[in-house]
Amino acid sequence: MNYRDLAATIIENIGGKENVNQVVHCATRLRFRLKDEAKAKTDVLKKTSGVLSVINAGGQYQVVIGPDVAQVYQEVVDLGGFEAMAQVPDDEPKKEQNKLSALLEFIASIFQPIIPPITAGGLIKAVMALLVTLNLLDKTTQTYSLLSAFADAPFYFLPVLLASSAAKRFKCNQFIAMALGGILIYPSFITMVTEAKAAGTGIAMFGIPITLASYSSSVIPIILGVWFMSYVEKYMNKVSPKAIKFFSVPMVSLVVSGIVTLAVLGPIGTWVGNILAAFFKWLDSTASWAVPTLVGTLSPLLVMTGTHYGLIPIGVNNLATAGFDTVVGPGMLASNVAQGAAGFAVAVRSKNKQTKELAASAGLTGVLGITEPVLYGINLKFVYPLIGAMIGGFTGGLYMGIMKTGRYAAGSPGLLVLPGYIGGEGMTNFVNACIGTGVAIVVSFIATFVLFGIYAKQGKLDAEETGAGVTTETNTEVITAKCGDKDIVSVADGKILSKDEILDDMFKEETMGKTIGVDPVNGIIVSPANGTLEMVYETGHAFAVRTNNGRGILVHIGINTVELKGQGFKTLKKQGETVKAGEPIVEVDDEAVKKAGYSMQTFTVITETEDGDEITFEASGDVTKGQKIGA
Repeated sequence: MNYRDLAATIIENIGGKENVNQVVHCATRLRFRLKDEAKAKTDVLKKTSGVLSVINAGGQYQVVIGPDVAQVYQEVVDLGGFEAMAQVPDDEPKKEQNKLSALLEFIASIFQPIIPPITAGGLIKAVMALLVTLNLLDKTTQTYSLLSAFADAPFYFLPVLLASSAAKRFKCNQFIAMALGGILIYPSFITMVTEAKAAGTGIAMFGIPITLASYSSSVIPIILGVWFMSYVEKYMNKVSPKAIKFFSVPMVSLVVSGIVTLAVLGPIGTWVGNILAAFFKWLDSTASWAVPTLVGTLSPLLVMTGTHYGLIPIGVNNLATAGFDTVVGPGMLASNVAQGAAGFAVAVRSKNKQTKELAASAGLTGVLGITEPVLYGINLKFVYPLIGAMIGGFTGGLYMGIMKTGRYAAGSPGLLVLPGYIGGEGMTNFVNACIGTGVAIVVSFIATFVLFGIYAKQGKLDAEETGAGVTTETNTEVITAKCGDKDIVSVADGKILSKDEILDDMFKEETMGKTIGVDPVNGIIVSPANGTLEMVYETGHAFAVRTNNGRGILVHIGINTVELKGQGFKTLKKQGETVKAGEPIVEVDDEAVKKAGYSMQTFTVITETEDGDEITFEASGDVTKGQKIGA
């Protein structure tokens, strides 16, 4: 993949760099905020090689690239000169956005930056548990104690980590927010709370009673505290004289926010967190299978709608408060590996080389935890693998739910985070996670494999996917070779052109003979009939076939494309070779031809016939290469 060329194409088709307010990227997508979304050529981008899909949702114009997104992003930034671009200003006109989706995305954006440290902490715990089980680590040693500190630190100091990321989202001073988080876990404060609880007394500040609560590993209290602090800071910035603003703003922000957080917001956050913990504990005891099963089944749909953002805080809160998560992680693990397995099944079943390659690579990233490439590039495109993946996610999630399987570490749910399921007594939890993952993979693969056959029989898959009319390296049989010598087939996938749609007057008026045109959707051009390749132009833009019954047929690719002097054209057959209807003759870089300013309209012209030979073209609408269109 040429990242720079792809970046240039993307910038051109989103309306140019002048139409961009902001561009960022996540694990698989370029996320643009455009000034005018109407200027974006979505249909063109969707057909661009290297682009898996285009999604316009939540006020963002998202171009799905896959694992190479970081490289493409760097080229986009370089070509567009976006290095110095700031966040969208507050007075920027707001885009229409679903309020629930926006809220969930906002909350998730606070938690996403802290996932790496808590993932590290959880995995360290998992490795320690494994080493203890194998008698390679003694719990009484200093090494074990120090490793415990490494593992527990991200969770103990969670209020500080969350304060940092929350401050960025609430647009207030990041370091004052971290200091606020530090107050909640300050040793002297914890000691005062512990002693007051033991003595049955209380503590107060300026006569204001402080709730006796513990905030280490807490989630909600600090978020509420930083939210309140953002308003205090803005107010102080507005009213403080410039001469004293340097110290007045941070001092008042920390003191006022600290008191309000300890006295009011912290207890509220603790109460909410306890309610959530109690709810999930009740759910786990009454129907432990339900949530993992639903999450395993519906995760692809949640990702498509953006509502999966709401699961991230729940999982993090469970890990922080209970030390493990049976609600979010297992279901998403089953769903992700099932989507990857569906991609592998498509790679095995499809006869289209490009689809096979994409499905295999996207399937690999899927089972490793990044599902957007396989979801948007394969599963949604063909539908049947999406159904297969949901069936696999259902069975894997159901098994792990019944077995009450839980994760002890966060991370992108996939094969690489399986060590995060090591914990508790023995290895039972880890074994069940492996079994549930295996069930999801096997069931998804089989379901997708079977559904391919069903969809193919129902005619819901085109010839390129099933192998009809396609020549590949492993299957040289051309199904359309069964055509009779009088049959004429479409030379490309695309749409048959009406007379009014033909852009070249010579072909429109059938000056050279009876003509039919097609607007191709890809660059593979095939033989229109059984016969001999009588001529292949050096430029590759045209070729002629002499049919077995004596007809002369000219295939002309594009309008005025001879001017390209062969650039973008690759001939697959040589002059004088015998060819069959539907056999590929020329491969065209259609995007390069279009970018050069030429139309790709392709014409099949009957230049010679025997006396009394009448030819009728019957096709209209969409056609596939190798499909009979006349006789």
